[in-house]
Amino acid sequence: LYNEANALSLFAEKKIIEINIGNGKPGDKGSKAICELCANPNPDNLLLIIVPKLERAAQNSQWVKSIESLGAHVQVWPITAEQLPRWIKQRLQNSGIAANQEAVQILAERVEGNLLAATQEIEKLKLLSVDGKVDAITMSSVVADSARYNLFEFVDKILMGDAQSAARSLRGLQNEGTDAVPLLWSITRELRILVKASEQVARGEHSDWALKNAGVWEKRLPLFRRALKRCSGAHLRMLMYQAGAIDQAIKGIRKADVWDEMTTLVLSFAGSQILKPSNVKLLIEN
Repeated sequence: LYNEANALSLFAEKKIIEINIGNGKPGDKGSKAICELCANPNPDNLLLIIVPKLERAAQNSQWVKSIESLGAHVQVWPITAEQLPRWIKQRLQNSGIAANQEAVQILAERVEGNLLAATQEIEKLKLLSVDGKVDAITMSSVVADSARYNLFEFVDKILMGDAQSAARSLRGLQNEGTDAVPLLWSITRELRILVKASEQVARGEHSDWALKNAGVWEKRLPLFRRALKRCSGAHLRMLMYQAGAIDQAIKGIRKADVWDEMTTLVLSFAGSQILKPSNVKLLIEN
């Protein structure tokens, strides 16, 4: 890092040094190096450090304080699936493109979780649109499917009760080669929390207290409130039985299409009442 910071460029007087810290923790040596670079800045360099979300303790660390004293600490908040259509519509308008809501929704579904792809598709639409107007047919034919899915957003969609979006995310994760085990584990973890909370609510406790006592963070309370309101205790236990049947299929104890049953579990958890206790009993027995 020191050598790179002090090396002369053959092509320009100034240069950008970009450091990606994947886990947000540079370690003792990395922290020391960043602090020393900030203490002795090279005016010909622009230092750009990219990290994931920093916890409060990390934000108060010396290396972050050193950066803030010299430059800026900019937090970039993710755009959720619910916010994405509005973000896309604004970007289209800024580019001089008028698109109806159906066209905007198509683009949002195809670039979900991939803002770079969204920007690239909008640039392409600027060249291909007729009179600056784009309808659903044009959007479907022009825009590639560049959506990216992650496990955390997938689980949030289930808790939110967005069955269609959750099922689409499940297919996307499957197509990306995600193993079924961590997906099932994440779903089961949330189910256990909800089962525990529902039992406490049944005993007369307030839902927020029950959820916090079950381990839900303050920021995630709204999602779990919706799921707890939507799913009865009996329904949650039925979903746990279904998850157990899928686990047996993954381990080879019973023959089944794991992804098909995962889809059924996701849809039922998200609010589509397609599972019945008798069906789950058959799964366990077979």
